[in-house]
Amino acid sequence: MLDNAFYPHSRQALLIALIGCDGAGKSTLTRALAHQLGQDYQTAFCYLGLGSGDLGRRIRQWPLIGPRLEAILSAKAQKTRTPDEKIPGVATALVVFGFSLLRFYRFQKAMLARSHGTLVVTDRYPQAEAPGWCDGPGLSAAKTDNRFIRWLARIEKWLYDYMAAIHPTVIIFLDVDVGTAISRKPDHDPALLACKIEKTRRLHFNGAPMETVDARQDYPTVSRIVLNTVRRYVHRHQTLQTLRARRRATLQSNTLPQVTT
Repeated sequence: MLDNAFYPHSRQALLIALIGCDGAGKSTLTRALAHQLGQDYQTAFCYLGLGSGDLGRRIRQWPLIGPRLEAILSAKAQKTRTPDEKIPGVATALVVFGFSLLRFYRFQKAMLARSHGTLVVTDRYPQAEAPGWCDGPGLSAAKTDNRFIRWLARIEKWLYDYMAAIHPTVIIFLDVDVGTAISRKPDHDPALLACKIEKTRRLHFNGAPMETVDARQDYPTVSRIVLNTVRRYVHRHQTLQTLRARRRATLQSNTLPQVTT
C-alpha cells in the first residue's frame, strides 16, 4: 500500500477533496483550484470518480444502437445499486469491479504524491457509507447468489474501507438544489440528481473535516469561497509544520553532548 505510513520520513502534504452532485461545479473548481495552488506549491490534480456516467451519455449519442445500448446499460447499473435487487450477471459485476480497481489505482497515485510532499486536489472522494451511490462501493448494495460475485464484492468492500479510512485534510462539499443542478446539466435525469443530492448530504466520511459551500451561487463567488477555505487550511498546516520544526530543533539542541574544557 502507498499510504503515508509506508513513507515515515516523507512530508505529509495536504489533500483537498471537492465533492457534490453533478452540476455543483466540482470538475471546473478542482482544476481551477489546482492551477491556483500550483502557482505557490507543488500541486497535483486527481480525478477519483468513475466516469461511467459520462461514458453512458457518450454511448447514447452513437448512431442507431446508441440510445438502446445506453438504456440497457443504465438499467443494469440501476439494478446493481438498488438494495434487494439482484446484480445482473458476472459480466456486469466484472465491469463494476474494474471501475473500482481503476479508482483504487488513482487513489494510490494520489496518496503516493501526497506522501512525497505534493499538495493534492481531488475531484470526488471515495466513501464506504452509501453502497452504489456517491462514489461508494458498487457491488455491496444489490444481492447475488453467485459465489464469484460475492467474492468480488468482499474485495471491493475492503478497497473502499481502506480508502475511506484515510482522511483528506478537508472535504469541501459543494451543495446545490435540484433546480440548479438540472439547469447546469440539462441532459441528466432530475430524479437521479435529487437522489444523489439527498445521499451526499448524509455522508460523514468517517469524521473527516468537512466544509459546506452553497454552490448555487455564481461561479466567481463559489470559487472565491473555496479558495479562501483552502488557504485557511494551508495556513493552519504551515503553522503546525513550523511549530513541529521548532520543537524538533529544541529537542535536538537539548540532546547535544556537553563539551567540557
